[in-house]
Amino acid sequence: MLFEILNHILGDSSTFFIHILNILVLITLIALFIFARKTGKNWTRINDYLGVITKTVNSVRYGDLTKKIEKMDLPNSEPLAESINRMIETLSDREKMIIEYQNELHRQNKFLEAVINSLSDGLIILDENHHILRATSKISEWFESDGKKLVGERWEDYVRLAPRCHIENLNDDEITIMANESLNFIASSMELKMEDKKKRFIVIIKNITNQREIETLKEDFVATLTHDLKVPIIAETNMLELFINKNFGPISEKQEIALKNMQASNRELLDLVQIVLETYKVKDGNIRLFKENVMLKGFIQEIIEEMKPIAGKTKNSLNFLSERDIRVYADRIQLRRVIKNLIQNAISYGEPNSPIEIKIGEIPKYIVIKVKDYGAGIPKTDIEKIFNRYYSAAKKFRKIGTGLGLYLAQQIVKSHGGELTAESEEGNYTEFTIKLPAVMNINLHYGE
Repeated sequence: MLFEILNHILGDSSTFFIHILNILVLITLIALFIFARKTGKNWTRINDYLGVITKTVNSVRYGDLTKKIEKMDLPNSEPLAESINRMIETLSDREKMIIEYQNELHRQNKFLEAVINSLSDGLIILDENHHILRATSKISEWFESDGKKLVGERWEDYVRLAPRCHIENLNDDEITIMANESLNFIASSMELKMEDKKKRFIVIIKNITNQREIETLKEDFVATLTHDLKVPIIAETNMLELFINKNFGPISEKQEIALKNMQASNRELLDLVQIVLETYKVKDGNIRLFKENVMLKGFIQEIIEEMKPIAGKTKNSLNFLSERDIRVYADRIQLRRVIKNLIQNAISYGEPNSPIEIKIGEIPKYIVIKVKDYGAGIPKTDIEKIFNRYYSAAKKFRKIGTGLGLYLAQQIVKSHGGELTAESEEGNYTEFTIKLPAVMNINLHYGE
């Protein structure tokens, strides 16, 4: 029976293989159907997971750093989720640091702005075309304009400079603020260097109205005081002259010596008062001069004769050295004041019983007058200060002095177009040199 069945099946081999093929196709279709169903579920879960990641990334992109990716039942998804969550936490920490830095910068900026705005000076920043980039509250007040409205405006619409002054090199130069022309201002500028290499300028403006008023009051007071002092001194000098000339009767030799000493002291006091008065009349060499031709040899000999009684008190000899007479074009009264002051200084600070040398000479384009004493000298640290107003070496040596003499002498020499300098070796000597322009034309007119 069995053999019969086998024979029947094998007897038709083509039919057998068709049945086997059909069965295999059916099994494959069933397997593919099962796999497709399982894979479809996975793709759906992957798509959902990608959607969660995309949504989280977009939230982070727009600044929401509170989002996190939750765990999902998907193979190998946990490492990716953890990496993204750590990245979000790092970004959150960085954001907090940046916010803190920004807050600190804001606080510092507010502090700096408050400090600058509290200054009595005004500060303004300009670009290379003189447009206003920024201005402090003082500038807004003086320009009578809102600070924000000033930005972009031209500097020249608010400020007028003195002739030959430029914004780029202002140095305590006077300016006029058009909105407050009754007030006095000075300005200084400096270039602001930035990485972009664009030209910008910082201009610092000071209101000096009060200082000017105080200076005017002080000068008026000094002028009045010195004038009132001169009157009794001159009267006393005239009276002493009458006594010395024996207009009131004979006087003894001792009385004559005493009266002449008083007369010399009076002259010194009158000179001192005159120096104080003249100092307040001059500003940076601006002295009215009445020039004339002066032959120096006789002119200086007259001054030496006048100073001999004063030099005699300290037993200093006044030695005048001149190879030939030299002519200079100068204000006789003012030049006399300068030379007398230098000789007086030499007597005061030179060594007693030592010579004081006065020389005249010539160098290219200049006439030179030198006064040299052999005394304490001037320290190197002070040599640049001696021509400053009110500086005086008298305090060091406990002597009377205003510190105005050398300042006035320098202003007088400057007004002549010359120069007054000093050279000294401490403990040895001090030499002052007056340089005045040489006379180029012999037919000069008197007076200016």
